Parts: sequence; structure tokens; C-alpha cells
Amino acid sequence: MKKLLFIVFTIFVTSCVDGKAKHAIDAAIQSDSVVVYEHDYLVKVGDIAPDFTLHYTDGRVFTLSQFRGKVVMLQFTASWCGICRKEMPHIESEIWQKHKDNPDFVLVGVDREETKEVVEEYTSKLGTTYPMLLDDKGDVFASYALRQSGITRNVLIDKDGRILMLTRRYVEPEFKQLVEKIDSLLD
Repeated sequence: MKKLLFIVFTIFVTSCVDGKAKHAIDAAIQSDSVVVYEHDYLVKVGDIAPDFTLHYTDGRVFTLSQFRGKVVMLQFTASWCGICRKEMPHIESEIWQKHKDNPDFVLVGVDREETKEVVEEYTSKLGTTYPMLLDDKGDVFASYALRQSGITRNVLIDKDGRILMLTRRYVEPEFKQLVEKIDSLLD
């Protein structure tokens, strides 16, 4: 019971910032086995990344486990997320353009609950060219973080499928660490 109360309190405190406390508390109460890590993640560094299959905006299929043996970066995003729109050009210039031709690297944006047309429109306006996946029901996002929690989020996965780094929001020093980590893994 103490564990559940701690989880509820933690979710409440972190969710108040986003104004979603009621939804987060409801989620915790519905499942007393929920373990919440920093920034409302349900996964932690060292875990095997939850596998999933989604479609790219061009219709091709992406399955995470097919990329074992490669460094993978997932960027959870959406058009309505101002922080995402601020971060995405940095991902494009500091990560994607630098490593897009490296056969040992995969970067995909995972758009949360939007149509292909919306995704194509906002990525075109931002000038981002890295591939985007359509998480139309938000279920993939919900396998990594509390469904009610916010984005932008980046998940860096090593060649063995283990999570190396988790970020939340666009914080420049943390983003710099992400870039340096990717560079070190691929150089």
C-alpha cells in the first residue's frame, strides 16, 4: 500500500505541472502494479526496449526488433507539441544529417495519435527529413511512458536492444549528452 501511495503522490506532483493530475492518478489507481520511473517513463535505462511494429508515413512497416545490431533513437513527438517543434530541427541537424548514412544507426520519429497528412505537413514546415512512424492510437508511446504524460521524449537504444538513455522535453545540456552519446557509439 505504501508503494501505491508513493506512486500516486509522485504522479500527482509531476502531473500537476501539466494539469493532468486526475488522469494520472486514475491510471495509477487502476493498476497498482504500475512502476513509474523519472519523467513518467515506464521503462528505465538498462531495460530491453519494448518491441513494436508501426507504419512509416510512406506505408512501409517498421519493427523495432528487426534493428538489433544497430543503434536506434526513437523520438516521440506530435504537431501540437511546441517543445517538439523546437527540438526537431536540432535532431535533424545535429543527429540525423550527421549519421543518416551510417548503416549502424536508425532514427525514427514516432508521432503520437495523428494522421499521416498532419505529420507530413508539420515535418515539411519544420524542414525535418528523418523518417516518421504513425502511432495512431498512442499504444507504442504507452508502452514506454504513462499514456497521460507529455512529450517530447527520446529513447536511445543500443545494438543489443537495451535502453541507454531517456530524455524528456528539450533541455540543451541533456540534448548535448544525447548527441555525444550517439557520436561515441557510431564513431
